[in-house]
Amino acid sequence: MNPEIPTGSPSVYRRGWPRVQSLRFAMMMSARVGITPTLKRAAFISKHARNVALRSAVVRRGIQTESLPPSASEAILNHQRLKRPSSPHFTIYQPQLTWISSIANRATGGALSALLYGFSLAYLFAPGTFDSTHIIELISGLPEYVKYAGKLILAAPFAFHSLNGLRHLAWDMGKFLSLKSAYRAGYAVLGATAVSTIALVLM
Repeated sequence: MNPEIPTGSPSVYRRGWPRVQSLRFAMMMSARVGITPTLKRAAFISKHARNVALRSAVVRRGIQTESLPPSASEAILNHQRLKRPSSPHFTIYQPQLTWISSIANRATGGALSALLYGFSLAYLFAPGTFDSTHIIELISGLPEYVKYAGKLILAAPFAFHSLNGLRHLAWDMGKFLSLKSAYRAGYAVLGATAVSTIALVLM
């Protein structure tokens, strides 16, 4: 009896034997034309893709979703935003003359502008008499320490903003742009501001 020929009932023979022969014929033909390695690689790739798909399915099954109202969703979003990194605050940097003088220049300019516009609006819309004569009479009746304190509050920002403005104009002309010269100009502005403030207060 030929061991390659299956034995059993005719129905088993009809079902199994042609399939074995067709598979054997396909393997022989693939070996002749040299595509057996390609088939092996394709089988490996398909098996790997199937494993990846199974792992993805398992991961997806472990994730549970829940329908939330808009208010709860917004609360979760706000909580996540609190943990996001934000831009660093300028207070983490070492204080330096360059950026301190820049901030002071803007602050003094804004304060002097607000004072000027406030005085102008008060002159236009004040219910009583609001002119230079009445202002001088009001100031002359104040104590001396109040006068000097008021002059200091007005003179210091005015002197600094004016002198530091000249420094900015020098930068616009291409002067004092190096780090060393910028610091020298900054210290010169501070010294001139101190002298000018004292002179204005004592006037």
